[in-house]
Amino acid sequence: MAPSRFPIRNEMSRIVEAPGKTWFWELAAAVIDAERCIQCGACVAVCPSDSIGVGDNDLPVLVKMCTGCSLCWDFCPRGGLRYEAGWPAPQPAEPVVAVLDDPDDPDDPDAAILPPDEGRIFGGRGEGLGPVRRSYTARVATPLPHVQDGGVVSALLVAALDAGLIDGAIVARPSVTEPWKGVPFVARNAAEVLECGGSFYNQTMGLAQLDLKGYDLGSEPRLAVIGTACEIQGLRAMQDNPWWHGSHRVDVVVLAIALLCTKSFDYQGLMLRELRDKRGLDLAEVERVDVIHGKLVVEDRSGTELVREPIKNFHGAALKGCDECADFLGRGADISVGSVGSPDGWSSVLVRTGTGARVFGLAQPSLEVTDLARPEALEKLDAYDRKVALDSLRRDFDPDGPLFWSYQDHVDAYEGTDRAPVYRSS
Repeated sequence: MAPSRFPIRNEMSRIVEAPGKTWFWELAAAVIDAERCIQCGACVAVCPSDSIGVGDNDLPVLVKMCTGCSLCWDFCPRGGLRYEAGWPAPQPAEPVVAVLDDPDDPDDPDAAILPPDEGRIFGGRGEGLGPVRRSYTARVATPLPHVQDGGVVSALLVAALDAGLIDGAIVARPSVTEPWKGVPFVARNAAEVLECGGSFYNQTMGLAQLDLKGYDLGSEPRLAVIGTACEIQGLRAMQDNPWWHGSHRVDVVVLAIALLCTKSFDYQGLMLRELRDKRGLDLAEVERVDVIHGKLVVEDRSGTELVREPIKNFHGAALKGCDECADFLGRGADISVGSVGSPDGWSSVLVRTGTGARVFGLAQPSLEVTDLARPEALEKLDAYDRKVALDSLRRDFDPDGPLFWSYQDHVDAYEGTDRAPVYRSS
């Protein structure tokens, strides 16, 4: 099958390829060219030979010879990775103890006393809200510039940086050439975190940023990753199944924060085609883009509302592969954060791990915090998101199944659908 579809391989090597290999060409056919790529960057980060890069179209591209190691296929959340099998199972909660250098000094960043962990773990693998130690509705006590919703993610990162728990965080910041496009960036101090506040609704291939050669972070850096659930899925799979890797350091990620997400958008489709061209917006004058109660809201610099429309009006600009994700809640993260389930201007926060509890405890003095306002809203949207995913997936959805499935199984499952592999001529 493969030699007839990709004859260039046989011409180059003069032999029939070894059985069992999956090449970047297959990943491209099944995911990228089939328009199912969700631009997480896992394939770039996992490649041991650094053969995959990011193209001008913000999609993975082969930059040098593929070795056929198969890892790009295995760890792709739309390829060989059965992402739900990587969701954590509930575990007995361990007490979380803060390290207190001087508990009587309120200016000591390590003096924050964490709330006692009561062992409240809700939901098995794929059930309920997933493993949750504590859940909150929160916002920053002192308003911060540029932040979205309650500003909680910025507060968490600033607290973790100030306490020395991390040396940097992979975030999105505005492109200097394309208005309202997010690009990946490693923020290394509080000022850089605050400059990157707010949300962008395009993916940034964030995991590809784990090649840290361009940053002065020392030999043993510790990073946070802030991303959508698909980015956390790929990250956790790589961390749980180590390999001889290339330049990308998934091992240095010590904190993962998931943004609650039902879908991401193609920048060209949403910002340029839908907002600039169809609705006549001057993107240079846009100050805020947000999704609130199922509506896309756009405001200009004066606070004037330019757009308020149901998000379904923009689904044509959404990434097609997002329909196959049933992980709205970011179950594999240390902390999940989003606006659903809380009033306007506040964030819903699901603290999932001991690491998450410690970081939230450090940030808590800068936050206004109450019990999670409407957990049922999270559960309802999660159930709807899963229904959409099960309607779109053409494989078994099984949290207890094997972590990987083969390329040939994928081809067989998707044959005859609008998500079938697309083979380009060599």
